Amino acid sequence: MIPTFLVITILVYFLCRTVPGGPIERAKERIMMAQLEEGSQSSGSYSDELDKFATGELSAEDKADLMAQYNITDNPWSDYFSWLGRTLSGDLGISATYNEPVTKLIINRMPISIFYGIISMFFIYGICVPLGVIKALKNESLIDNASSFFVFVAYAIPGYAFGAILLVYFAGQWQWLPLGGFVSDQYDSLSFWGKISDLLQHAILPMSCYLIGSFAFMTMLVKNTMLDNLSYDYIRTALAKGVPYKKAVFKHALDNSLIPLATHFGNSISIIISGSFLIEKVFNIEGFGLLGFNSLESRDYEVVMGVLAISCVLQMVGNLLSDICVAYVDPRVKFD
Repeated sequence: MIPTFLVITILVYFLCRTVPGGPIERAKERIMMAQLEEGSQSSGSYSDELDKFATGELSAEDKADLMAQYNITDNPWSDYFSWLGRTLSGDLGISATYNEPVTKLIINRMPISIFYGIISMFFIYGICVPLGVIKALKNESLIDNASSFFVFVAYAIPGYAFGAILLVYFAGQWQWLPLGGFVSDQYDSLSFWGKISDLLQHAILPMSCYLIGSFAFMTMLVKNTMLDNLSYDYIRTALAKGVPYKKAVFKHALDNSLIPLATHFGNSISIIISGSFLIEKVFNIEGFGLLGFNSLESRDYEVVMGVLAISCVLQMVGNLLSDICVAYVDPRVKFD
C-alpha cells in the first residue's frame, strides 16, 4: 500500500509542478494587475503600464515571498518530501484559493460526502442483494426480464445526466424538490423534524443519481454468481442428500455468492465516500468531490494534493476492508 501511495503522489505532484498556471503564476497575475491599476492611476497612461505588465516580472523579493508562502523551491524533489513530511504530520498546507488550511476545508466537506456515501451503501446493498437473489431464483421469468430492462436502462444513463433531467422536472417544472444544495438557507431556524425533512428533500435527487449506476452492476453481479453456484455439483449433492431447498440456496449458494461482493466492498466505500464531482457540481453540493474539481480548475495544488492523499488513504483502507470481508465469508482465506 505504501509504494502505491508514494508512486501516485509523486506522479501527481510532479505533474502539478510542470503544468502552467500554478499558484505562483496566479499570484503574479494578481500582483501585476494591482501594480497596473496603481501605476495607471498615478501616471494616467494605461497603455504604458499595460506594456510593463505584459513583459514584466516579479521582483526577487516578491517571488521569494510567494515561493515561501506556497512551500515551493527550485528543487521539486525536496519540495515533494517536504510536502510528504507535512502530510504525515497532518499539515496539508494552505489553500491558495480559499486562504484556509487544506485540512479544515476537507474536514468541512467530508461529512457531506460521508452522508451520501453511507446512505448509498445502505440502499445499494440493501436492495441489490435481495433483487439479485430473486432474479437468480426466477431466472428468465417476467420478473427477471422486467427488472433487467429497468436496471440496464438506468445503467446506460450517466448519473450527472440523470441529475439534470431530475432537476428539470422535479425541481423546475413541478417544483416538488429543491434545486440543489445540501440544506436550505433557513436550516438553522428549523425544528428537529423540520431539519430532517429539509435534509431528506435535498438528498432525494442527488441520492438517486448516486444509486442509478451502481444498481445494475451490483444486481447483476449477485444474480450471475448466484446462478453459477446454483449450478454447481455441491448444491445438487446437498439436495440429493435431503437438504431443504431453501437451506441449500440461502446457506450454501448465497454464502459463496457473497465472495465477489466482499471483494468489491472496499472499493465501493472509497469511490462513494470520495464523492462524484459531476453530481455535486450539478446539484451544487459542497462536498469532497467538488472541492477536488474546483481545486483542479483553479490550480490550487495544495488542495489537489490533499484531496489526492485522502483519496489514496480511502482506497487503501477500502482494499484492507475487502481483504477482511473476503476472509470472513470465504473459509479458505486465512491471514498468517
